[in-house]
Amino acid sequence: MADAIQKKLKAELEKYTQLQKDVSKSMSSRQKLETQLTENKIVKEELDLLDSANTVYKLIGPVLVKQDLDEAKATVGKRLEYITGELQRYETLLKDMEKKSEQHREVLTSLQQDFQKAQGLAVGN
Repeated sequence: MADAIQKKLKAELEKYTQLQKDVSKSMSSRQKLETQLTENKIVKEELDLLDSANTVYKLIGPVLVKQDLDEAKATVGKRLEYITGELQRYETLLKDMEKKSEQHREVLTSLQQDFQKAQGLAVGN
């Protein structure tokens, strides 16, 4: 009986470890998105300071290409919308992962207690 519980405990521990790795990857991705969001907000603020008399250039590979100010503002606006949506998606994903993680912790605790009881019974016999 203790062997069966031990195998189940090991399998649950592997699932929990994988879930923690996934949480870590998602947190890292979210941090990158937050950095991009901050950078794009700064770009938007800078573009808002300009008027139509100013020239805006876009870096494409090694070349600077002249770009329309309204087009640049629209591009940055769309990028901000996308990044904000992705951040919300990651927040939801992380909340779900935290719930699953808590459930796995409870299952692991229960299995550890069952395993200890089974070992105690085996030693007592």
